[in-house]
This record gives sequence, structure tokens and C-alpha cells, in this order.
Amino acid sequence: MEHPAHYPQGFRARRGLNWGSLGLMYATYYMCRYNFRFATPGMVEEFGFSITQITDMLTIWSLTYGTGQLVNGLLTDRLGGKRLLQIGALGSIIVNILLGTLHLLVIGGALAAAGRFVFRSNVVDPAFAAIAVVWLINGWFQSFGAPGMVKINAAWFRRTERGTFAGIYGFMIQLGQVASSKLSPVILNGFSLGFLIIAPGQWRWLFIIPPVIMIAALIFMSFAAKQTPEEAGFPGVIVDEIDNSEGVTVSLKESFQTIFTHPLVWFYAAAYACTGAVRTSSDQLAILYFQDQLGMDMKTNIPPTVVWTLAIMPMAAVFGSLASGWISDKFFKGHRAPVAMTLYFIEASVIAFSALLLLRGMVGPTPAGVLVGCGILVVIALTANSTHSIVGAAAPMDIGGKKMAGFAAGGIDSFQYYGAGLSLAITGRVLDATKAEHGWLFWYIIMASFGIMGGISMLLVMLKQKRLAAATSPSP
Repeated sequence: MEHPAHYPQGFRARRGLNWGSLGLMYATYYMCRYNFRFATPGMVEEFGFSITQITDMLTIWSLTYGTGQLVNGLLTDRLGGKRLLQIGALGSIIVNILLGTLHLLVIGGALAAAGRFVFRSNVVDPAFAAIAVVWLINGWFQSFGAPGMVKINAAWFRRTERGTFAGIYGFMIQLGQVASSKLSPVILNGFSLGFLIIAPGQWRWLFIIPPVIMIAALIFMSFAAKQTPEEAGFPGVIVDEIDNSEGVTVSLKESFQTIFTHPLVWFYAAAYACTGAVRTSSDQLAILYFQDQLGMDMKTNIPPTVVWTLAIMPMAAVFGSLASGWISDKFFKGHRAPVAMTLYFIEASVIAFSALLLLRGMVGPTPAGVLVGCGILVVIALTANSTHSIVGAAAPMDIGGKKMAGFAAGGIDSFQYYGAGLSLAITGRVLDATKAEHGWLFWYIIMASFGIMGGISMLLVMLKQKRLAAATSPSP
């Protein structure tokens, strides 16, 4: 274990302010994407969507988000993280408010007519087309967030602190989820505040209130955050092990060539695809799972059991993120692969055991069945978000340093959402075909399969790292 770093007076407090403003900004990014899952039961009731159509919307969002991570990660290294965070927030605010206020069938009618003209088919559903396209645009703007935040923090944290940072990063993400999980039921259950009266079941308000909160976070971050310690009056405090020269931006060509050809990037990306397959599926489909498998009303009267479960899930995720990051820093000296590999295999084992419980009739609309079903989601949240933090936040900073962490984060993180898109597309179709007979059994089976593949990917990272170390070590 290494001794704690000694910093000049005032540095830790200033870094805390910087990180706090960035973390709150990114938490509101999550509020403006996790609102969608609470809206799905209302959409199903109003428009008659199938699970396949819901998962297709989420798949479209995931693929757009993943591609945006690649492009915007590269732009982050050229333009700087703060500017990208601001652009993404403004775009997400506008798109969410549009989804909550515009008449979807008017938009959908135009999109459906265009689709019928292009594809010579009458099967384009106007409501599906409207929501899918608007949410696709939100996915693009949301993709500005993670590369910008990771890049800024790469300049503020040393390598042996970044795993712990990744745990805090996971905490801020979960803060956004907790806020969404607490606020969304209040909106859907109906409330009045002065002249504002919202009737129960008005799912469009889920896309109006969160972006207002995001506006406040954007203003705070714009004034409080600095891209480097130097900008905040602390020159030379953090030494970057990759490139310690002045500045944090590089040309698009240099960033692309360096990161694209890095020997570890694509191993981490493959593993992260498996993280996304489990994490996004368990998060985004949880509301429909509560409704279908556990028999709960998720449209107008969300039960306290659900509210508590959705609050405990982020707390479990925070614990896993902090613990995994701290262990990788203190006991593995900044190496992420051994910890991540163990977590993937634990995750796969837990989900496979959950499938057995469902097969035995222990997960369903009874008090005991609800308790077991909710507990399973909590454990999945712990394992999936632990790998999410150390593989998606700490590893890109280790690979790219302060100058190229943006593209490293974007490249690795993009695969999280490609994996999510693949998982969601498969899951929706399988559940529509099998849930009448088997319930949500195959949801567990699909997630467990991705957990196994994630563990194998991190094993390959470890083997590659050993070969690289052997190749660069001096001959005896």
C-alpha cells in the first residue's frame, strides 16, 4: 500500500468543489435519461407498445449514445471537457422538454409518413417513430457527458487515486438515479405545488421537471469547475504519468492514433460491453419487471416497496463502486483487471442463481416473491456498477492521461452501450416470445451470459498486461 499524497493547503478543498460541481452536473444527466424507464408503463398503456418496441427505443438510444461517445470523446481531447459538458447539457434540456410538451402524434405522423415513403410500407407506428427519434437525439447529447467529466478529472487525480475517484464517480451517478427514483413516483402519483397541479399518471411531466433541475446544475458547474489545477491556482500539483507537458488538449489525429492503437483499449471495451448489457438492461427494464413479474401497479400508484428498492439499488451500487475502486488502488496499485474479473464472475453466479429461484416459483406477486425479486435487483446493481466505475472511469484515465482521457473514455464507454443495445434487442424479443410461459426467466439468463463474457474479457486483459510487462522488462 502507498502512503497518502501530500498536497498544498487548500488543494483538496478546491478539488472537492471542482469534483462536486462536475458530479452534480453529471447526476442531472442521469435524471434526464432514467426518467424514461418510469414513463414506459404509461407509454404502454397509452400507445399499446410491446416490450420489443420499448426495448427497441432503448436500443436506438444506446447505439446513438455509444456512437456519440466515440465521436465526442475525440472532440473532448481537442476542445476540452467543460465545453463538451455544457453543450451536452443544453441539448439534453431542450430535447427532454420537447418530449414532454410537444404533441407526439403530430411529430410521429410526419415521421411515419416519411418512413412509409422511404420504405414503401404502412407498418411505421407514428407514436413509436416520434418517441424513438426524439429519444435518439437525447442519446446523442447525453454522450457529451462522460468523456468531458473523465477528462477533467484525469488532470486532478493521480493514478493511485483514480480508482477511489471512480467510486466517487459511481456515487454521483447513483445520486442522479436516486433523485430520479424519488422524484418520478412523486410525479406519477400526482401532486400540487401552488398553482402547479399534476394529476396521477401524467408521464409527460417526467420529461419537464428534471431538465429544470439540470439548468441549475449547469449554471453552478459553469462557474465552479476548472479544467486543471493550474487554472485554479495550483500549478504542478498533479504529475501526469502519460504526458506531463503543459495543457490538456491535443490534435484529433494524435488522440485518435494513440488511443485507437493502444494494446489494452479494445480488451477493456469488450468487457465494458458486457457491463452495459447487464447494467442498462437491469436498470431500464426494472419498471416493467416490477409490473409484469411482481404484479405491481407502475402507472399511477407506485408501491413503497418499489420506491425503497430503487433507492437501495443505488446505495448498493455506491458501496460496490467505492469498494472496488479503493481495493484496486490500495491492494493492486492501480491495476483494475483482477478486481473487475472477479466482479464479473460473481455477477454471473448471482444472476444464474436468481434464474433458479424464479424457476422454483420464488420470484412473483407474493410478499415473499416480491422481496426475493427486489433483492435480486439490489445485488445485480452492486456487481454491475462496481465494474462500471473501475473499467469505465479509472481505466480510461490510466490509458489516456490528462490529454487523451476523453477519447479513451469515449472509446471504452461506447462499447458499454453497444453491448446494452445488443442485450436490449435480444431481451425484448425473447421476453415477448416466452414470458407468457416462463415469465422473466430469460432476462436473468441473458444477463448471466454477458457476465461470464465480461469475466473472460478481463482475464484476457490480465494476460495481455503480463505479456507487455515481460516484453518491456530488461533482460537479466
